[in-house]
This record gives sequence, structure tokens and C-alpha cells, in this order.
Amino acid sequence: MSTDTENRVSAQLPADLPTGLLINGEWTDSSTGGRISVTDPSTGEELTSIADASADDAVAALDAAAAAQAEWAATAPRTRGEILRKTFDEVTRRKDDFARLMTMEMGKPLAEAYGEVTYGSEFLRWFSEEAVRINGRYGLNPEGTGRMVVSSRPVGPAYLITPWNFPLAMATRKIAPALAAGCPVIIKPAANTPLTTLLLAQVLIDAGVPAGVVNVIASSDSAGVTKPLLSDPRLRKLSFTGSTPVGRRLLAQAAENILRTSMELGGNAPFLIFDDADLDAAVDGAMIAKFRNIGQACTAANRFIVHSSLAEEFVARVTERVRAMKIGSGLADGVNIGPLIDGKAVSGTEELVADAVDRGARVTTGGERVDGPGFFYQPTVLSDVAPGTRLLHEEIFGPVLGVTTFDTEEEGVAAANDTEYGLVSYAYTRDLARAHRLIDSLETGMMGLNTGLVSNAAAPFGGVKASGLGREGSQEGIEEYLETKYTLIPA
Repeated sequence: MSTDTENRVSAQLPADLPTGLLINGEWTDSSTGGRISVTDPSTGEELTSIADASADDAVAALDAAAAAQAEWAATAPRTRGEILRKTFDEVTRRKDDFARLMTMEMGKPLAEAYGEVTYGSEFLRWFSEEAVRINGRYGLNPEGTGRMVVSSRPVGPAYLITPWNFPLAMATRKIAPALAAGCPVIIKPAANTPLTTLLLAQVLIDAGVPAGVVNVIASSDSAGVTKPLLSDPRLRKLSFTGSTPVGRRLLAQAAENILRTSMELGGNAPFLIFDDADLDAAVDGAMIAKFRNIGQACTAANRFIVHSSLAEEFVARVTERVRAMKIGSGLADGVNIGPLIDGKAVSGTEELVADAVDRGARVTTGGERVDGPGFFYQPTVLSDVAPGTRLLHEEIFGPVLGVTTFDTEEEGVAAANDTEYGLVSYAYTRDLARAHRLIDSLETGMMGLNTGLVSNAAAPFGGVKASGLGREGSQEGIEEYLETKYTLIPA
């Protein structure tokens, strides 16, 4: 693999990038005057600073959302949909701005950032179309004594907490269905990568979103701004994407006011390769499932569980592919592996690899941090990963591919399910009967069968077990922001 971490590609922030809080349609400073420094992880240098929301700012944002609720809910579905469609068109038109901004603040290679623009903007288009398809039903009750009307209505103001790893897609995946359903939102982007959300919010305003319908409160004190919102009875919905430990705490707080919740939490995805697999396809899928977004994805393959008859060849092939990767600034030409988000992420990856090696794993390539500037770790392949190794049980969130083996289908499935998580699984087999068995036996909310990429705006995204509650995307995504109401009309 080659390293080019000294390559500092010049880039400018978009001229219309806001750096304040968005409350009731106005960009404003924090009530405390505080600022958050946003840095480029490929250099560690500051890109800009933005307003740092306080608890008072969070309450002001909820004031605005609550005041906008009735009028936004009464807005014609077609009008809500057209605003989302205009936003989709503008994000697509400004794909260069959004892609370069994501690479600058998060570090992903520019080609992947363009891919995220395509994926993230699709939620805007999808839910612009779903806004006019909120259905109900009407019919005679079984006794013949009355007519039943079942209708849907917006759940109310929604608090959306997004992570740093997909700055555009995580925002659109939450904002678009909420707005389509008629719910105003307060969105809190991650302090590491808030800039993309700020630019998206400006595009939404330009597309016609009324004051108070979209509010943005980036903050360095997540708990401080979240607590007053979750304890306020005017808030009716919480949607969170992040770690399982934080999700558990938020669920406990949300229970006080019986909030509707959506939780997209941690993952520990198994990648099963059976003895009859197309190994060429499996290697291609492994590279996508592991190294997309520098391994910093909840859907990243975490455990490569390979049939013992194929393990040696699989390790050799992926090792060759990984050695050919180029490390450096995501804005540089030909870079496959950008920086991790910060120094803590590098140290955490380093610890997981060290633990695996201490337990007998063999490093076939990589295995070391890269000297700065920036926060880089070599893409790594580990073979002979032993049971009990931490990376088999913890989310890696880094460019480390660890291989363990199995002999029978039952052993492979048991190993895949040996985790508290259940977000996504990947399986490669040419046996159709086995494929159908895996659909039933793998304990995950999503599954990639002979593919290493499952995400799609038209598909329900979410997990089971400790990986969360609810679904995002697809028809299910808008239902997370709707309440069902039943009315009886006597005959």
C-alpha cells in the first residue's frame, strides 16, 4: 500500500455555508457565544468554527418547532413533497459542494463522498413522493353497526440526532420522512461533522421550508442540550443514530414522556463465505463491505467467517487487494483510504489489532498507525483470528478485516449470531436452498446475499437485538413519524 498523508489538497468551504444555529428560520449565534472548532481529520487543522448550542438554545428550537407544528401538519402533502423535491434537485445540482465538504470534514475519499450525495439525496426524492401516499382505510365493522375510519396524523415535533460518519445521508434519512409526514424537526448533527447539515439546512430554507419547521443545533454538550428536550412534553419523537450504550441512555430518558423512538445503533456484521461461494464475487463484496467509508460504518463487515476450505485463498486475495490501496487525503487523486475521524479512533483501532495479535492472529498486511499529520491507520488484514478476540465482539469502526473459519453451516450461522448486535449480515453461497435458510436463521434486520452493499432509500434500514428499534427509508420510514387514529361512525 502507498501512503500520501503529506498531500494537503487545497479546498474552500462553500461561500454560503452557515456557521450559526438555525432557530425559527434565522441563523443566529449561541446564547452563550460559544463556538465549536471543526477540523479536517486529514491534517488536524481547523476548517472553521460554528455556533455551540446551549440548553437554552435547544429549548428555543423546540419553541419554534412546536409553534410551527399545526400549520406544517395542515400544509398540503403535495406542497410538503414539492419542497423536498426542490431540495433534492438543488443538492444534486450542488453535488460538488456537498461532496468536497463531506470529504473535508469527515475524511472519506472524494469518490465515496459523491456516492453519498447520490445516496443521501435519494431520501429527499423518495420521501417527496411518499408525502402524497399517506394512506388510511374505511370500512364496515364486522357487526355492521358502524363505519371504521383509520387515519394517520403527524406524531409532532421530532428531535433528530445524527452521527459523524455519513453527514448528508444520516441527515436526509431523518429529515425527509419527518417533513413528509408533517413533523417539524430539531436536528443535532455530530460536532465532528456539522457543516454538511448546516449547508443542507440552508438549501431547505431556499427550497421553501417555513420558519420553525427545520431547526439545527450543533453542540459540544450533547447531554446538556438533549436532556431539556426529552423532558419537555411538547417533544413527541426521538430518532437517534449512534452507539448502543448512548441509545440505551436515551431510551431511558425518552420513557419519561413515552416518546416515539427510532434507534439505529451499533453493528457487528458477519460476512459468511460458504464453500460453494463465488470467491471472486466474495472478495469484491468484502472490499466494499469492509473498507467503504474507511470501515467507519455501522453496516461495515466486522467478522469474516470463511469456510476452512477457502480461508487461505480468501486471505491471500484480500491481502493483495489491500496492499494496493493508497492512503491519504480524501481530496487527493487515487486515494482509497482516508483518515479516521480523530486520534481516539486511531488508538481504538490500534488496541483491537494488538489484542487480536496477542491472541494469535497473523497480520498479513498493515497493522500500524500512520504518522501524521492527520489521523490515519493502515488498512489491515488479520488471519487466524481466535475465539474471544475483542474484534469479534466489538464494533471495529476502522479499516481492519479479520478472518476466522468454520466447517459446517450450523457452525457458521452460530458464529454469525454470537453477538448482541443484529443490524446487517452478508452471506455468499450459490446454494439456493441454503440462501433461503439463511434468510430465516441469521438474526439481523438486513441481509446482503452475494452482495457487500445493501443500503437503498427504497429499502427499510434497521436492526434487531441491540442494534435498534424501528426502520428508516422505504414506506416504513415515514410511518415512524405518524400516529394511527381510529374513528367509529355509527351506521
